[in-house]
Amino acid sequence: MSSVAIVPAAGKGERFGGAKLVALIDGEALIDRTIRSLLDGGVDRVVVVMAPGASLSESRLLEGRRVQTVVNDDPSRGMFSSIQAGVAAAEGDPVVILPADMPFVQSRTVGAVLDACVRQGRVIVPVYDGRRGHPIAFPAALKETVLRASPDSTLKGAWASARIERVEWPVDDPGVLRDVDTREDLSL
Repeated sequence: MSSVAIVPAAGKGERFGGAKLVALIDGEALIDRTIRSLLDGGVDRVVVVMAPGASLSESRLLEGRRVQTVVNDDPSRGMFSSIQAGVAAAEGDPVVILPADMPFVQSRTVGAVLDACVRQGRVIVPVYDGRRGHPIAFPAALKETVLRASPDSTLKGAWASARIERVEWPVDDPGVLRDVDTREDLSL
C-alpha cells in the first residue's frame, strides 16, 4: 500500500491576521511548500483538511492528482479533530501528519521519518536539538486508535491513552520545530 499524509489546514490563523496558508515564501504559497515537502519526501498521497467554506484558490498543488481535500465540519474543536477527519478519509500506510503551517520541513526529513516508520513499524517522531517536532509517521494499523479518541484530545494524548510508544528519531532539520504563527515567522 502507498503512504499518505494528513495536512491539518482548518485553523483560522488569527495571530497571522488571516490568509496565512496562501502567504508567499519565495514566491510560493505556504501551503504549497508544505505539500511539496511531503510529495518530494516520498509521500504518495496528501489529504488536506480544511474548514467549511475555506478557499485556498491561490494554491497550485491542491488541484494535483495526488492531493485530496476534505472538510472538518467543526474545526473549533482543535487540530486533533482535523487529524481525525483526515485519517478517516485517508487510505495508505504509513500515515504522516504535518500541519499546514510548517513549510520549512525539508523533504529529506519527510523521507527519513517515512522510511523509519516503514522499517520500525512504530510511531516515529522527529527530534531536533532535543525537541520533538513534525512530521509524525505511524502505521495504518493505528488509525482506529486515532479515530476512537475524543476530538478535543491530541495525537500525543491518543497515543498515551492507548499506551503506544513513540520512537524519537534524531534529524538535522530545524524546520521540524518551525511553524508559522505570525508574519515575522515567514522569514527564511
